[in-house]
Amino acid sequence: MRSDNDSSVRGRGQGPFGSWLLGPLDQDTAVLRRRVQGLLTGTLIATNVIGALVVVGLAALLMPAPGMSGELVRVTAIAVPVYVVSAVVVGALWGTRGALRTLRWAAEGRKPTDDERAASLRVPLRLTLVQAVLWGVATVVFGALAALVQPKVVLTELLVVAFAGVVVCAIAYLAGEFILRPYAALALAGTSPARPLSGGVNLRMLLFWCLGTGVPVAGLVVTAILAWVRGDVSTTKLAVSVIVLGLVVLCFGLLVTVFTARAVVNPIRSVQHALGRVRAGDFTVEIPVYDGTELGLLQAGFNGMAVGLAERERLRDLFGRHVGEDVATEAMRTTAELGGTVRTVSVLFVDLIGSTALAASRPPEEVVGLLNRFFAVVVDEVDRNHGLVNKFVGDAALTIFGAPVRLEEHAALALSAGRAIARRLAAEVPECPAGIGVATGEVVAGNVGDPRRFEYTVIGDPVNEAARLTELAKNVEARLLASWTAIESAGEAEAGHWKATEDVTLRGRSRPTTLATPRAEPVPDSQPL
Repeated sequence: MRSDNDSSVRGRGQGPFGSWLLGPLDQDTAVLRRRVQGLLTGTLIATNVIGALVVVGLAALLMPAPGMSGELVRVTAIAVPVYVVSAVVVGALWGTRGALRTLRWAAEGRKPTDDERAASLRVPLRLTLVQAVLWGVATVVFGALAALVQPKVVLTELLVVAFAGVVVCAIAYLAGEFILRPYAALALAGTSPARPLSGGVNLRMLLFWCLGTGVPVAGLVVTAILAWVRGDVSTTKLAVSVIVLGLVVLCFGLLVTVFTARAVVNPIRSVQHALGRVRAGDFTVEIPVYDGTELGLLQAGFNGMAVGLAERERLRDLFGRHVGEDVATEAMRTTAELGGTVRTVSVLFVDLIGSTALAASRPPEEVVGLLNRFFAVVVDEVDRNHGLVNKFVGDAALTIFGAPVRLEEHAALALSAGRAIARRLAAEVPECPAGIGVATGEVVAGNVGDPRRFEYTVIGDPVNEAARLTELAKNVEARLLASWTAIESAGEAEAGHWKATEDVTLRGRSRPTTLATPRAEPVPDSQPL
């Protein structure tokens, strides 16, 4: 798990596992073991104490008459604490240590086997069974005490202890599932289970209903039936008993409902916050999967989706770097097919001067470094003027203005980019002089090649014209030439930077082309010191 994602999976005031009590994602295994052992032991002690108080309180309230139940209540008040202390010691040794022994793969710093993973996810159920056994023994012990002291209230005593046992078992399961989330996350890390590994949400909700509502209400009904069958319980005593039991049921039901809601909401909330990060463009977010039900499948499914989105974003970025962002966006928006459409565009061609001599006189690494600096200037200015670097051809670059994205002022933008490139190359990369040509006209813009492998490009007379102008530009002082057609297509603001020079019939063309070169830029007045 990645610790740098802690903030991406936590809610307001919560840790990555739904509570700051459970610590961060990257906590040391020894620290995690001590944390979990302390939380489990403390929770089980508190739970058993609550169960003991429930037994003593209900024993005092549900006995049929003070004379008949006084001795039993006194025996219960003494026996219950003694048994609870013993049960806590046994439970801590049997339950907590056994659970951590099951999780020893985490302390060893290795991934669990399939059997170890399944056993780790069953640890909360194992802790619950431990408590069930201990309180089952308690039910038998206190039932036997009741039979010896007051045989008439054996059923009542059994009911009281069994009810307390249900309370303890329910809290033990809920607390164990909560406290062991970090280990569940370690067990489920890197897995994509096809089905729930620890029972589904339906089974969990049904179990919680039985523990939180079904069993307590059944105990209330049984209490009323016992009072009715015996017939020696006063109306006041019965009313008090029902009221107390009802309050216990309400409080206990509320506690189970709160824990159940948190068990369901926390995984959903982790997905919600992670979705917010993905929506903001962070595709590295990863949720710790700490639930073995369908909610865990939801968390694992989100992680798989995030990985897919990250891979798609990486491919889109690489695709955009190879063919240009505009071409990549257009390709993803439309159906990729061969052919194109007629467009009026401006073409800017840049070709390095003396590349052969450069390669022969310098080490290859130095040549590559110079070419990268050279192309960095070209890409920077073309992007600044909303053009597309269509392709790099050795030591030359073909750029397009007006395709695939239509530009109303494509000629002005191409001419402005040409002037900026010429100026920056002379100042920043003087070792790499280059000829620059700009032409405007109709081309066919689209995909050329084979259905199995094609590329986006433009084909037409302006491309050839720009290439010929580039060859001529290598021999002029400004290193930059444009066709007068491009100047006429630009606005007055850009056209004012150019002047016509001569008419030349370019190689491979039948009609002459009027050449244009940039006007000399005025030298700014020097400022007084």
